Amino acid sequence: MPECGAIPELEKPMKDIMKTYLAAGIGVAVLASGCQQKAAEPCPPPSAAVPATPAAEPASLAAGLNEPAVFKLDADHTVVGFRIKHLFSYVNGSFRKFEGSFEINPLDPAKSWVKAKIDAASIDTATPQRDEHLRSKDFFDVTQFPSITFESTAVKLTGRNKAEITGNLTIHGVTKPVVLDTVLGGVGKDPWGNHKAGLTATTKINRKDFGLGWNEALETGGVLVGEEVEITLEAEGMAETPAGKK
Repeated sequence: MPECGAIPELEKPMKDIMKTYLAAGIGVAVLASGCQQKAAEPCPPPSAAVPATPAAEPASLAAGLNEPAVFKLDADHTVVGFRIKHLFSYVNGSFRKFEGSFEINPLDPAKSWVKAKIDAASIDTATPQRDEHLRSKDFFDVTQFPSITFESTAVKLTGRNKAEITGNLTIHGVTKPVVLDTVLGGVGKDPWGNHKAGLTATTKINRKDFGLGWNEALETGGVLVGEEVEITLEAEGMAETPAGKK
């Protein structure tokens, strides 16, 4: 007869098995608790992270050049345009005849320059009757003032391919300073081996500042023609100097 509290020999294997399962269960619980705690913590960064590919930088003002170069305006690929309000919408126009040149100086951008001359009589708004009125004394008076001119006085970089070009604009015999917000599109060879440079320049002027004051009052108030003129130059030039032809 076994003593009280004693485990029979046949019961010992079962007792050992129960101890083993109990220990295993405690171990699993501890591991699960540890995993939950780690899951709540932020993951540390990888020790050998792959660096991100840097974004491509925009073309610089000197792209394609290593010394100053002068470019002559290509009339076939240049537009001297403007926009002005008429009644309740806008009229677009351009000047068909012009000449000019510009220099891009990659070594000293401040020494770059622009010079242009426009035939005032070549104004074109796609309406012959209106164009004749614009050529008259009410507006440009092209007989007395046949040319519109611009000559830069300063160039200030505002970005890798952007600049403010300050200069004197002469219209109707009146000269005023204006600033052209300019973006250089690029410099390089075309498919035929010609060295080209392209830029876009914009500005706004008040036509009354240049003596173009004609207008008609409307019955409903206001006037027929707006005073602010938006000017846009889409210019493409061909290299004249050896530097631009290399």
